[in-house]
Amino acid sequence: MNTLQAIILAIIEGITEFLPVSSTGHMIIASSFFGIAHEDFTKLFTIVIQLGAILSVVVLYFKRFFQTLDFYFKLLVAFIPAVVLGLLLSDFIDGLLENPVTVAISLLIGGLILLKVDEWFNNPGTAETSQEITYLQAFKIGLFQCIAMIPGVSRSGASIVGGMSQKLSRTTAAEFSFFLAVPTMLGATVKKCYDYYKDGFELSHDQINLLVIGNVVAFIVALLAIKTFIGFLTKNGFKVFGYYRILAGVILLIIHFFIHPLTII
Repeated sequence: MNTLQAIILAIIEGITEFLPVSSTGHMIIASSFFGIAHEDFTKLFTIVIQLGAILSVVVLYFKRFFQTLDFYFKLLVAFIPAVVLGLLLSDFIDGLLENPVTVAISLLIGGLILLKVDEWFNNPGTAETSQEITYLQAFKIGLFQCIAMIPGVSRSGASIVGGMSQKLSRTTAAEFSFFLAVPTMLGATVKKCYDYYKDGFELSHDQINLLVIGNVVAFIVALLAIKTFIGFLTKNGFKVFGYYRILAGVILLIIHFFIHPLTII
């Protein structure tokens, strides 16, 4: 991976992290075009720079993020399913991280779901802010988030839909998804770095620089993207993202099967 590739991947991450289109899926597609999807450092990079994007939540929602202790316990409850399944399925997930066909199929299925989600869950309950979410609702949202361990599903999309299934408004579900992303991606980063060193790899000076550059770029781009997404989602719902996912999935499958195989295993 060179510096330009790192910056492009970081821009993609910053734009897509909070959209229900799968940031990991888009980075897998891009790294496959670059021919670096199979590299161990690329797999590490695509996970670690998500933390940079996620930290934009702490900056933008600083006053609301540092709330009551009860709110943090709810985040912990929502986070537990990802911890358990992440540890159990780590090797399986790693195998999926270099397969664009998995991403394409996930994009298609997720797109079809997003076309209907506003119709399925259009009766918000009484929780008007993320702090008013119950422990049971938090746990169920955490279960939905685990679906995003499949590349192409979208962590934010899965957790937002999970929130809406618990009678949260689109805005409240999205905000809780953003907050939940902080411990989730922090945990994923620590786990990925640990596995990287456990497998005998060491980061070179150049690779450390690429990680720093990637996190900074992803953080800056995400700062600009997150507010735009919340405003758009509140006014327009999910359909445009559903159409985008379907189109992207179809194009990716056409490229893979009829033009040039993208799977690099």
